Amino acid sequence: MGQGSSGLRRLFREVAKFGAVGGAGVLVNLGVFNLVRQATDLQVVRASVIATVVAIVFNYVGFRYFTYRDRDKSRRTREMSLFLLFSAIGLVIENGLLYTATYGFGWDSSLQSNIFKFLGIGIATLFRFWSYRTWVFRALPVREEPVAGGGATAGGERLRQRVP
Repeated sequence: MGQGSSGLRRLFREVAKFGAVGGAGVLVNLGVFNLVRQATDLQVVRASVIATVVAIVFNYVGFRYFTYRDRDKSRRTREMSLFLLFSAIGLVIENGLLYTATYGFGWDSSLQSNIFKFLGIGIATLFRFWSYRTWVFRALPVREEPVAGGGATAGGERLRQRVP
């Protein structure tokens, strides 16, 4: 149970850090969205796309330097390209829901727009979490280091450490 529970703890910490950065990103996204809607005459989905792009930049910095700071940093161009690709897909998911609510159903009051913007962010976040941890911020390879006395613990398990 030792290795399984440590893996679960690592996943929990990752989800908590992702949630902290993502939560701040949601506030940035909704704040910019409402600011743009109040300060300009842009249509609701255009204002939302601007807000999403600002949040994507904010989130990349948070993910790279907080949530996934211990992950592989050797291929930044690949990382950035994949981050932008998956972020763009998330942008389409998030703003597609808002577009459908606004132009498909005519739900375009400020409250309705914020509700559907928030729901779109939530659905897109599930996709982003999976894609970022799977493809963008890849874990460093794990190597086994033998323990003194034959390389195994009393339970026969090998100790594993992350490669720095």
